Amino acid sequence: MKFTFLPFVFAYPSHSSLFPLRLRAIKPLPLFQFPSFSMNTEAVVEFLGNVPLLQRLPSSSFKRIAELVNFKHFEKGDYVVRGGEVGDGIYFVWEGEAEVSGSVHAEEEKGIEYQLKRYDYFGHVNLTSVHVADVIALTKLTCLFLPHEHCTLLQSKSIWSKDKTLEACAPVESILHLEPIELNIFQGITLPDAPKFGKVYGGQLIGQALAAASKTVDSLKIVHSLHSYYLKAGDFNIPIIYQVNRLRDGRNFATRRVDAMQRGNIIFTLLASFQKEEGGFDHQEASMPSVPDPDGLLSVDEIGESRPTGPPLPLSNRKTTRKNLVQVWYWFRAKGKPSDDQALHRCVVAFASDMIATGVSLIPHPRKGSLSLSHSMWFHRHLRADDWILLAIVSPTACDSRCFLSGQIFNRKGELVVSLTQEVLLKMATPPNPSADSKL
Repeated sequence: MKFTFLPFVFAYPSHSSLFPLRLRAIKPLPLFQFPSFSMNTEAVVEFLGNVPLLQRLPSSSFKRIAELVNFKHFEKGDYVVRGGEVGDGIYFVWEGEAEVSGSVHAEEEKGIEYQLKRYDYFGHVNLTSVHVADVIALTKLTCLFLPHEHCTLLQSKSIWSKDKTLEACAPVESILHLEPIELNIFQGITLPDAPKFGKVYGGQLIGQALAAASKTVDSLKIVHSLHSYYLKAGDFNIPIIYQVNRLRDGRNFATRRVDAMQRGNIIFTLLASFQKEEGGFDHQEASMPSVPDPDGLLSVDEIGESRPTGPPLPLSNRKTTRKNLVQVWYWFRAKGKPSDDQALHRCVVAFASDMIATGVSLIPHPRKGSLSLSHSMWFHRHLRADDWILLAIVSPTACDSRCFLSGQIFNRKGELVVSLTQEVLLKMATPPNPSADSKL
């Protein structure tokens, strides 16, 4: 059986213009050491991912910027730029410290001068603007410099794509788009045609929260596990604010906590760990179930088993033969062509997994309703959400109104790409209520 969902289009406000302002950096990572500062593209990509200005950019932009920047070196006391000179590009502090002297705001700020450290930036994106202050090296200083002719790379149409508008994106990519508000803070909305079911769909909270966390980690690190809790029902009529807490930044691992908030209340929280890819051990004991190929299965629309409430998901979903009452196999994939970003594809799978798991919990209890309580996922291998992937999910037990589910996701080659668990609350079905009251 195949679930075929309709696409939708939503016009979202464009990003604000790029401001030539200095922002203080987050707590820096250990410095990279390279002989004579030879260009190392991977290290530059990792560095750029920690620059606050760039958290709105797709991963493809980091790689392109890394190919175009060059190192500039200054001795202590050297002028990096002079006030009144025409701007020639953007400088990112790679190593060392500098100060901003003679700012037009210095009198207002009682002469206090800005100090620039690693990950801070300054400059202008075009040749029509002039520097309003001197920037002087306080120590030996090394900067990455992006010439003005390439500064258009600092702007993008969405957090997932530099060139594709949200109208041209795959439907689920539009749902998972966030607007950066300020450092570590993002805003998400529930699109008019997004799944709701009387409240914000749980998969949207997982997907958007994971997207927010991913945008604060350098693009060389990708999520390998997440653990989340649903605290209150979300109101789909108002935006959701995602506050990212940077718990740890290491050379190979990073950890983020994300709180989703509405009306000042935390409605959902997620803890995610990210790892830089490295070679290592590999084995797989899990076997992919023997199921029919997705191309030969019928859609839900064709067999009349579409979900009775709420708008459809932007996914194609095909259910295979049911093994028993508490185990079901589903093929699913995203509709359209999501941008080529592994972080996005993992967000899409997280988005879809909540819908399918919650539905399975109702199979032994058809007169009940269900609410997600917690959701955990482990990402083992690279995946593509626009290729068919198989979710094998089972509910081994339910007790005290709580149903436990465990699932495995395989690609078409039989590789185990994701493992997941979920706990849902079962209760008598009630009419949808969009209020933000606690679920418990």
